[in-house]
Amino acid sequence: MEGSQKLVEQGYQLLSQGECKKALSKFEKVIKEDPGNAEAYFGKAEAGMLVPKVTSDDVLAAYKKAIELDPENAYYHSSMGAFCVDEGRFNDAEQAYNKAADIDTDNASNYYSEFAVAYYQRAPEVHEQLLDEQGIEIIKRKALQYMLKSLGMTVEEAKELLD
Repeated sequence: MEGSQKLVEQGYQLLSQGECKKALSKFEKVIKEDPGNAEAYFGKAEAGMLVPKVTSDDVLAAYKKAIELDPENAYYHSSMGAFCVDEGRFNDAEQAYNKAADIDTDNASNYYSEFAVAYYQRAPEVHEQLLDEQGIEIIKRKALQYMLKSLGMTVEEAKELLD
């Protein structure tokens, strides 16, 4: 296991240097040697996003495996959520951010606001051709609900505050 940890560290070092293919290779080597290594799966997901030959389904599978192996790691959940927003998988993103908030209650407001802003920015781009005024309102409403949740406020409390 000590060798696996060293390879994981090397993978993250390569990733930080922009050597994504080499980093991916390190993480995949760790996974072959130590298939229970959540860090390696997370690293594979992070590196895989930046390697064109890796599909989004493969990246998502790596995130899910990391989470399966370390389900209480809020960072894994929020990172998967951010990836899912980028991919337009908003239901998966919402679930991931909510799980991160459930695990890391001290930082729940950060996860809620991150989802609100990312969803508000990305959803209109993904659904551009399908959106009418009603669709835009639905996106705004959902984003606002999460922003209010990040503030610990209900819709009624916000209305009262604005009156």
